Amino acid sequence: MHILTNLAQNKIIALLLRYLAAVLVIAAVTLLLQAFQPEWTNQVIVLIYLLPVMLSTVLWGLVPGILAAFLAFLAFNYYYLEPYNTFQVHATQDLILLIIFLIVAVVLAQLIGQARQGERLARSREWEATRMYELISALAPLQDIPAVAQVLADHTREAFDCTQVEMTTLEKKGDPSITTRASASNIVDQAPTARIRVDTARENEGELCLWLAEGNLSVEEQRLLTAFASQGALSIERIRLVRSEKRSQLLEESDKLKSSLLNSVSHELRTPLAAIKASVSSLRSQTVDWNAPERGELLATIEEETDHLNLLVGNLLDMSRIESGALKPHRTWNALNEIVWGVAGKMRSQLQDHQLTINLPGDLPLVPTDYVMIGQVFINLLSNSIKYAAPGTHIDISAGTELDFMHVRLANQSPPVPEDHLALIFEKFHRITAADRVTGTGLGLSICKGMIEAHGGKIWAANEPGRFVFHFTLPLTLDGALPDSPREVDNG
Repeated sequence: MHILTNLAQNKIIALLLRYLAAVLVIAAVTLLLQAFQPEWTNQVIVLIYLLPVMLSTVLWGLVPGILAAFLAFLAFNYYYLEPYNTFQVHATQDLILLIIFLIVAVVLAQLIGQARQGERLARSREWEATRMYELISALAPLQDIPAVAQVLADHTREAFDCTQVEMTTLEKKGDPSITTRASASNIVDQAPTARIRVDTARENEGELCLWLAEGNLSVEEQRLLTAFASQGALSIERIRLVRSEKRSQLLEESDKLKSSLLNSVSHELRTPLAAIKASVSSLRSQTVDWNAPERGELLATIEEETDHLNLLVGNLLDMSRIESGALKPHRTWNALNEIVWGVAGKMRSQLQDHQLTINLPGDLPLVPTDYVMIGQVFINLLSNSIKYAAPGTHIDISAGTELDFMHVRLANQSPPVPEDHLALIFEKFHRITAADRVTGTGLGLSICKGMIEAHGGKIWAANEPGRFVFHFTLPLTLDGALPDSPREVDNG
């Protein structure tokens, strides 16, 4: 209350000073005219008195200008119209001149006052537009609600000369939660000077509280504050809608993934299980006396289909880890030779119809990898090559170093892939050949991509003359360190 009283007193004093200035400027012009007593006609003196009227209106406003016009009217009548030193007017011509002077002075003051008011309004609108542009530019890139609240509070404090601004947002359940408070040079414990709800068209998003340094908000400031609150509400609503859309997309993608997995798994698991069951049933049959080669062939079928089944289940588990973000490689120093030759030994039976060539220099440096993951990458790439390359064709594995990366190439002689499919073959369930013509879940290459990227590398594919090549890179540094020396590997 004490602050408001002082503010009212200051406004009254400022108003009185403007009126006093208008009186003094008329008095000064009158004293100058009386001191020099120029032999000018009344028409010239009337024009001279219009100057302080214009000056008062421009400097101190419309009301001081009109006051100056009346004072000039009285001074001109008193000193320059007969009879002198009296407010009486005898000559009709002088009376007409006096009335015209008063009308012109008042109209001139009003016109100048209106122009001054229009200029002030234009500056005010320009200032408001600038503040709104700055706020919108600051809010546009934000992606979380606390940041929106902080920016809105900071811009409000700067625009309205506040000692403190507090932005409160509402959680989904409706409970108030103070998310941020703009910093202030003087934190006060009094009730806020102004409050405004931050509302969207659908619901309330929070409240903006202001502690003004002096007085209350003007009409223009209230309009700008309303625009600030509306813009903040729109930004919060935009963030909520984006989050809702992302959740909907995730749910939709999850449903699609589940449907695709069910369709793929139900088909792919049925084939090896049927083969295993048929082989086991044949071995258990009492009506057929199997000789040793026949029993060996049935057991080989069981082993091969079991490996196939194990690969399918492993791919499903790996994909679930990739999708959930739980795939974290345990990187240790390993020799690429060991990984490749180990995979080749495991897949000897699957590779029997193809000619595998491993061309890895003996001086390759150690590479920081998760041994099991990179082994699975080679298994999936080799399985893909076996599916699409004709029997009897070559599969070549080579590698070399490029700067701080190991560059691995796995080439096969499968048909070329259309250029527009090269980037898509690493997406889940993407196939170029009809699904009923090729076995598998369609996850192998997608799993390779997830595992390589988890290591900080890249994977891609390219058509080369006479062959199709998978490329991938692996970083050679682990926590900034390079391997000391290569490890010799016995391939025999």
